[in-house]
Amino acid sequence: MSEEPEVITRVEGQVGRITLNRPKALHALTTDMCRLMIEALVAWRADPGVKLVLLDHSGERGFCAGGDIRMLAESGAGDGAAAREFFHTEYRLNHLLFHYPKHTVAVMDGVTMGGGVGLSRPCRFRVATERTTFAMPETGIGLFPDVGGGWYLPRMPGHIGLWLALTGARIKAADCELVGVATDYVESKDVERLKAGIIADPAAAETVLTELEADAGRPPLAAHQDEIDRIFGHEDVETIFAALERETSDWAAEQLKVLATKSPQTLKVAFRQLQLGGQMQAFADNMAMEYRIGARVVQKHDFIEGVRAVIVEKDNQPKWSPATVEGVTDEMLDEIFAPLPPDQEWTPLP
Repeated sequence: MSEEPEVITRVEGQVGRITLNRPKALHALTTDMCRLMIEALVAWRADPGVKLVLLDHSGERGFCAGGDIRMLAESGAGDGAAAREFFHTEYRLNHLLFHYPKHTVAVMDGVTMGGGVGLSRPCRFRVATERTTFAMPETGIGLFPDVGGGWYLPRMPGHIGLWLALTGARIKAADCELVGVATDYVESKDVERLKAGIIADPAAAETVLTELEADAGRPPLAAHQDEIDRIFGHEDVETIFAALERETSDWAAEQLKVLATKSPQTLKVAFRQLQLGGQMQAFADNMAMEYRIGARVVQKHDFIEGVRAVIVEKDNQPKWSPATVEGVTDEMLDEIFAPLPPDQEWTPLP
């Protein structure tokens, strides 16, 4: 009995179509899935018969919930080789999409987190529906907001990107439009019409999106933008905690409660990652930085412990080390961000 492929790639008319097809795992990415997508994208890049690329998913549960976290943790507990191979391949895919010469459309109909953000965010058109939930929840498992998070998050309005990175907050379609995660909003009942219209005439993709555009409503995040900018605009994580403690609003109290559950090491890693990524001029430089971080944190205590507590045993009682943000020193961060030996650095596709 032949198993279904985890990614279905084909050309329909003049559209190269990539469908994530691992529905039971919410299309969480594996190294092989990334390789299959790279192969298709490289082939279509040079094919004059392909005018546009469409990324979607099978089933109804979500676009992509991230990467194969269990595999990463198992590898990290050993020699880390499989985890590094995954990051290296996935980041090449992210970079390929970022610089892709043809229009790309991602249909984010459902959960779009972690690795799913890395696939959708570089696309020219990013379509949200009422089922879309965006998040970069990595600080809760001792990982960090990778797949280009260091590039995209600091370029969001104000300090919303840092707030999303540190808290792992989940946002819906209207907020996705507000922060630039989504370019368009279409109701899920119209998604098949949207895809059919794009496949029928890829040159008219923008027109089809305009015709099917619906109103996502008022973004709830707008009510907290001033607070986010005031509190998350501080110069370090400790000062953000102190600012939240001084606030009297229920919202601030909730943020403090959420941050207290996150890996202190990862909070500081994400803070530095966004600071550096926000200043970079080339996306490839950001991905090289993220690969250095990924290659190291995947073997650190907090990631292996975070996966145990949140994903494997589900007791939600991780024992972080260091246990406080004050305990995470600059020297620890320097070691995580340091260059790798030249033969181990990340490089884009040749």
